[in-house]
Amino acid sequence: MSEKHIDDISGVETTGHEWDGIRELNNPMPRWWVWTFYATILWGIAYTIAFPAWPLISGSTQGLLGWHSRAEFVAESADAKAAQNVYLDKIASSSLEEIQADSELMQFAVAGGAAAFKINCIQCHGSGAEGGNGYPNLNDDDWLWGGKVGDIQTTITHGIRFTEDSDTRLSEMPAFGEMLKSDEIREVAAYVVSLNGTPHDASLVAPGAQIFADNCASCHGEDAKGNRDMGAPNLADSIWLKSHGEEGIAAQVRLPKHGVMPAWGARLGDTTVKQLTLFVHSLGGGE
Repeated sequence: MSEKHIDDISGVETTGHEWDGIRELNNPMPRWWVWTFYATILWGIAYTIAFPAWPLISGSTQGLLGWHSRAEFVAESADAKAAQNVYLDKIASSSLEEIQADSELMQFAVAGGAAAFKINCIQCHGSGAEGGNGYPNLNDDDWLWGGKVGDIQTTITHGIRFTEDSDTRLSEMPAFGEMLKSDEIREVAAYVVSLNGTPHDASLVAPGAQIFADNCASCHGEDAKGNRDMGAPNLADSIWLKSHGEEGIAAQVRLPKHGVMPAWGARLGDTTVKQLTLFVHSLGGGE
C-alpha cells in the first residue's frame, strides 16, 4: 500500500493523481451538499413519475397525478372567455351611444377595439393609427366620410371601394389628364396650393380658380372644403392623403390614385366592428 501524500502548502491529502507535477487535492464536498444533491435526484425522479415528463413517439408520459399545463390553460381560457362574453353580449345588443353611456362597458369595448386594431389595421394605418402616404391618420379630425361613431362604423363595416360589398363607400375622382391640358392642370394645382400656402407662380392662381369652379367644385365644394357625402377631401386645409405640393397635386389631378379599404363587417362581425369603431373614435379625432 503506497504512502499517502500530503500537500506541503495546504496540509491536505492529495488524491494520488498527478499531471506535469501538479497534484490534485482531496477536498470532498460537504456532506450536507452531497445529501442535497442526492435529494434533488430523488425529487427529479418523483416529479417525472407524478407529472407529464418523458416524450414518447406520439405523446408523452401523463404522470400519476393527471395534471397537465395545457388542460389548465384551456380551463383558464374558458373562464376568461365566459367573463368576456358578459360584456360582448351586452355590446352586441347595445347601440354605440348606449355603450358610450356605460363607462365600464365603454372601457371594455375600447380595449377590445385596440386589440382588434393591432391585428387587422396597423398594416395600413400604423401601430399608432398615424397613417402614412395614402393611408389616413385616424388621430386627427380630418374625415373623408365623417368622424361620428355612426360614420366610422359604416366605413369599417362596408369598406371603401371594396367591390365585394354592395354597400361599400364609393368615390372616384376622374383622370383629368384626359380632359384638361397640361397648362390647365398646373393652374388648378397652383390654385389648390394657394388655399393654404404659396404657389410657385401666383399668376396661375386666378385661371386655376376658374378651372376649379368648372371641374372640381361639384365634388370638393365651391370653397374646396370637401363633401363627406361623396368622400371628397377638404383641399383648403394642410392635411393631404395621397400627395402634396404643386407637382404632387398636379399628378393626382392628372391620374388620381384610388385606395381600397376592405369591408370588415363580414370578416369580424358586428360586435368587433363596434369595438373598433369606439376605439378609433376615442383616439382624439372622433366627432
